Amino acid sequence: MADLVSAKTDWWSKPCRLSPSLICLDLCNLERDVSVLEEAGIGQIHVDILDGHFSPSMPLGLDAVRQLRAKTDLPFECHVMTTANDYFVDELLDIGVQQIVVHAETEPHIDGMLKRIHAHGVRAGLALKPATDLSILSYVLDMCDSVLLMLINPGYAFMRGEAQVGYAERKILDLRQMITERGLKTEIAIDGRIAQADIRRYGAGTVDSFVVGSTCLRRGELRESLADLQALRKKIIEESK
Repeated sequence: MADLVSAKTDWWSKPCRLSPSLICLDLCNLERDVSVLEEAGIGQIHVDILDGHFSPSMPLGLDAVRQLRAKTDLPFECHVMTTANDYFVDELLDIGVQQIVVHAETEPHIDGMLKRIHAHGVRAGLALKPATDLSILSYVLDMCDSVLLMLINPGYAFMRGEAQVGYAERKILDLRQMITERGLKTEIAIDGRIAQADIRRYGAGTVDSFVVGSTCLRRGELRESLADLQALRKKIIEESK
């Protein structure tokens, strides 16, 4: 397969990126739905890898990701939600993904893991659960291509009462300030009940990438909901010029 990292490098610099979550598509028709994403002009796919231990769900296996990799050239950004990261990171590197973020809470050697991913020419970053303090990033923020802020507890999206934490905005703005003050290019991604209102609020330079799932994507109307999101993204970009 072609060097997708090089081919898609320019994509990562684009503002207000939309990253549909693979597990929110029709899991029985992934190839079909990914083709719909491509037709809609979506530039990346968010791939959640769960082990059933770090969080209580395990909707997608590595074999499915490997098979899908051969079906599309879209960049895969992988969110590893596992108790032990080494095996899953090695498998994803072998599959050929473009970005891997691991949870700071479960990685005993954060510095080493970021270096390990970067050594394969893959973008690397950290994901933080809602209540994890930003201070954990203090010495490694400059090594992160992206920081993914979870606004709900990871793996609990299926619970009807699971809403964004009340301090979500404060945490997003604090991280943006930290990045700006250090003069870094680290990107901010947010995940967890992301709605159009969140994209409007943060899309003009505060947040770089939005993981969109069931709150924005309607499985029975995937094309229509993607068109709505793309129109919103275009409007935000035009208004921020």
